[in-house]
Amino acid sequence: MNSASPDQHAIGFLDVVPEPLRYDGHTSDPLEAAGMIAGLMPANKRVLDVGCGTGSVSRLLVDLRGAKLVGIEPDLPRVTMARSRGIDARHGFFDETSAQNLGKFDVVVFADVLEHLPDPAAVLQLTRRLLEKDGVVIASVPNIAHWSVRLELLFGRFDYQSCGIMDATHLRWFTERTFRALFEASGYRVDTIQQTVGLGAVVYHEQFFWRCFRPRRYRIPLIRWLTKTFPQLFGYQHVIRAVLK
Repeated sequence: MNSASPDQHAIGFLDVVPEPLRYDGHTSDPLEAAGMIAGLMPANKRVLDVGCGTGSVSRLLVDLRGAKLVGIEPDLPRVTMARSRGIDARHGFFDETSAQNLGKFDVVVFADVLEHLPDPAAVLQLTRRLLEKDGVVIASVPNIAHWSVRLELLFGRFDYQSCGIMDATHLRWFTERTFRALFEASGYRVDTIQQTVGLGAVVYHEQFFWRCFRPRRYRIPLIRWLTKTFPQLFGYQHVIRAVLK
């Protein structure tokens, strides 16, 4: 597999390669990705965090759920930061070779990783071999049916960005239905799908309509209510928990 950083995939779509440490600073908010993943995870289990990045999510899983965690990440600057947070982060891709040396896990996490892969089904099938009998996979992906993407498409725009749903390094796109279908076709039974709120999304800070709700006491409850009421439209990410069939 190519040893170059996955961020190189953005070349040709952006003027510069995205900042490698751009996805950091996750919180324990149960309505956002890291907190939601933690809430779906059993405590005190051996966990593999595939594409652990800077270790931001990994650190929360260790602190909140007592995870005995191993991370694997292809980008060296991100591995270095993860290790500085006390994470056992391995440098490399998750593939046949690395899987032979990782052992068995109770939980495998893909926190906004599957959308970066050319063949996510093959990766999920490989994951089956690393799961304990009662193990679970927990994954999050951006919601391509989010209102902000639909609005851009209405005006004929599908512009790549350095981060977020339209990150130029994304190779796959998911709705809730296609996300579920991916897992079911890969030999899993889905027991939970939830949607995150995405309060940190750029659109909620730059888009004109949302700037009208500058006081946080109005804007945040409104976005949370809309996400709960219309999850397919306002959900920023889909978060899935699945077990082996």
